[in-house]
Order: sequence, then structure tokens, then C-alpha cells
Amino acid sequence: MAERAVKLQCQRIGCFATFTENDNPEGSCTYHESPLFHDGMKEWSCCKQRSHDFSLFMEIPGCKSGKHTTEKPLVTKPAVPAKNPISTPSVSASNAPSKESCSRCRQGFFCSDHGSHAKPTTDTTAPVESPVDVQISSAPPKKIVDINEPQTCKNKGCGKVFKEKDNHDTACSYHPGPAVFHDRLRGWKCCDIHVKEFEEFMSIPPCTKGWHNADPES
Repeated sequence: MAERAVKLQCQRIGCFATFTENDNPEGSCTYHESPLFHDGMKEWSCCKQRSHDFSLFMEIPGCKSGKHTTEKPLVTKPAVPAKNPISTPSVSASNAPSKESCSRCRQGFFCSDHGSHAKPTTDTTAPVESPVDVQISSAPPKKIVDINEPQTCKNKGCGKVFKEKDNHDTACSYHPGPAVFHDRLRGWKCCDIHVKEFEEFMSIPPCTKGWHNADPES
């Protein structure tokens, strides 16, 4: 019986795909070259596309193509003037999202933070009489997801493909964030780790366990 091919994780920047040695044709990988960071702006040196938000920056589609590889790319270091190191204050991890902003509650899935299912919130304030009729818009419909459908996790630092039937409260390792870029330092507020090189930043181990999340709005 033939051995099952081992899935490998592509190390190119901007590509989160897995591949096998026997299934890695030319053009199967789309990626970026080195990133540039300046005054809060993130920019890809290869296609000059920019974003202030790190999550949106990492979602910019790759502009180059080639084969997947397990070798980490060499990141070009832009010339920057020398500055005195600035210490970054420690900031605690952000609180868990509310039911209204929780992606799992919006999709109707089990959520360990907010109970079994999302429940509509009730307004306990006394009604105010008004002669003018006020129309209240209904909540947007929940996104219907097939539990067997492969989805890509959007949590920062994860990017794995998962199925909802296999999802649970410790399935995902991620950074709740946000990412911090200050002078020549890059890091995460959630775990207070800061490094100088981009490849070191991308290798910082995730500090939080939770549910995989494929909802880009969360």
C-alpha cells in the first residue's frame, strides 16, 4: 500500500497553503517579496500596495507566482536612520468580544464564551412615548455554513484550513492582537513580544487558544 503524501506548509510571505512534493507545479504559489514599514504604513516592496491595518495588509493577494517551498525567504532590509531604542509598554490582552461582535454567535454555532447559542439582547429601558413612528431595521441574516465545508481561519497567526465539524474551543492557536509596529520594532500587544526583523515577527508563537474563525468581519 502506498504511503500517504506528507502535507508541507509553504513558507513564502503571503502564502498560507499546504502542499506535497509530488503536487507542486510552477505557478501554484502566489506570494510577496519583502514588506516595508514606515510611520504606521505597511507596504509590499514588490507591488507597492499599502495598508495601515496589518490584517488587511496580509490579505493583499500575492503579486508573484512560483512553486511552494519550505525554505524561509530572505527579507530585504530597507536602509533606515539609526535611532535610540524605545521601550514598548506592556499591554494586557483585550477582553473577549461581546455576543453581538462574536463571529460564532452570529453564525449560530456553539460558543464557550457566551453560552450555547447567541441570544437576542432585550432592551430593559422604559419605552418613551413619541408621536413619530420609528422603524427599526432587523438584524442581518446569519451566515449559513456547511459543517463539512473547508474554510480558512482568519485569526491572526493561524491561517489553517478547517471544517466546522472539527472546530472547538482549543482548535486554533492565534494572536488576539493587534500587531504593533513602532520605529524598528514589530510585535503583538497580546503577548508583549517585540522583535526587529519581519521574519522573526512572523515566527512569534501564538499566545491564545480558541475557535477557528473564517468570518472576515470579526
